[in-house]
Amino acid sequence: MKRTTLTLGSILLLGLAACGSEEEADEVTIGYFPNFTHITTVIALENGFMEEELGDDITINTNTFPDGGAFMEAMSTRDLDVGTVGPSPATQTYITNPEHSIIAGAVNGGAVLAVRDGSGIESVEDLDGANVAIPTIGSTQDIMLRHELNEVGLTPVADGGTVNLMPQAPADTSTLFLQGDVDAAATQEPWGVFLENQADATILLDEEEFAWGRESTTTVVTARNAFSEANPEIVEGYLRAHIRAVEFIEENQEEAVSVFVDHIEEITGSGLDYDETLEASNRLNPTYEINEDVLQQMATISVEAEYANSDDIEGLVDYSYLDVVLE
Repeated sequence: MKRTTLTLGSILLLGLAACGSEEEADEVTIGYFPNFTHITTVIALENGFMEEELGDDITINTNTFPDGGAFMEAMSTRDLDVGTVGPSPATQTYITNPEHSIIAGAVNGGAVLAVRDGSGIESVEDLDGANVAIPTIGSTQDIMLRHELNEVGLTPVADGGTVNLMPQAPADTSTLFLQGDVDAAATQEPWGVFLENQADATILLDEEEFAWGRESTTTVVTARNAFSEANPEIVEGYLRAHIRAVEFIEENQEEAVSVFVDHIEEITGSGLDYDETLEASNRLNPTYEINEDVLQQMATISVEAEYANSDDIEGLVDYSYLDVVLE
């Protein structure tokens, strides 16, 4: 098994070469984020599950992305075949370009709503007039926050309301809390634990309470339809590796976190605190199951936010490859 890491420029060149009809492939490009909620992909790669399940004849290329928009753009331009992404970008892109499918779940939960010490915020209602950090506009945490705001009759400033949503890199949020520049943050782990330990933040809504709780779909496995149809064996091999990763994380929590922390330092040059990341792992629920009801609610919120012009996501979820693997 060959394994390479592609730069964004090189995958663009591959994408141009791939235009036209799909044929049986001897390589696959796997995408993911260097985020904790993508731990299933990291474990599947680092523990050799992908290599074992795909076999010696398939070359594995990997590429990391900073956000869901970049991930989905690469998939839409055939520069990416399969990988993990937040459900909101996958849903929003599907509305305008239904050329991909969600083929499995990856992580549920793992997101929290944290508030700054001294902010005076003790409930979601208290976010009225607050500055709230989110990873990016249209991100899964953006949609989860909007769900909470809807429940108490609040709306973002961009929609004529009073809650100011501020796109900020999660790694920068602790500094913004300490400076008093933001009052709260809707964020994924391990950044929630980091905010607690490094900025004395309070978790207003934990993974059991934020949005749909532990049923909140945080990360999903998404595949490009043309690639999947031409290469079902590769997609099924990916899913077998994914399921092995889910089981490994459940049975070997400390080792899985150690593998993840080492991987992130290797590819980014930045280290995560092991103990804090281990603490954060208790808020994640790795899975292969898909909650279509949550996906539909997310799609409807995206329309209300004018991130999409429809919430018709019929056909987005494709169980066929997972069903084969689970037989």
